Amino acid sequence: MRTKYFGELDCPEHERLHFPRGFFGFEEEKEFYLLPFEGSGGSLLCFQSAATPGLAFVAMNPFSLMPDYAPVLPKDELQLLGVEQSEDLCFYALCVVREPVGDSTLNLKCPVAVNDRTQTAMQVILDTDRYQMHHRLSEFEPRGEEKVC
Repeated sequence: MRTKYFGELDCPEHERLHFPRGFFGFEEEKEFYLLPFEGSGGSLLCFQSAATPGLAFVAMNPFSLMPDYAPVLPKDELQLLGVEQSEDLCFYALCVVREPVGDSTLNLKCPVAVNDRTQTAMQVILDTDRYQMHHRLSEFEPRGEEKVC
């Protein structure tokens, strides 16, 4: 499979994520792979479309920047994802990468929720004012020797 950032890759079928609703603005795209960027320790990833090589979304593990991040989904979304509580899901925040890196933004308001047992995923809008769509990476304090990107 051709990818936007990683060239040609062999991606096993069982690792493919199914998005019943697609991504916001890309509702026709239903199948993605979650691929880590080398050297990021699993904190910087990419949702790569299985159908469209040039379509990929950079994402971050929001807990690596904000350990107290606590997204809560309504019952209908939990049901669609096949879980009973938000804590049973993995969450990823989409990132718009800019130069310098500190100007990049993270969307904590509309994360991607993934049920890693069923490979079902969806982008959601959190019903809270605690998180915004444009958190600058420079807002987050690096912990120890860790780098943001």
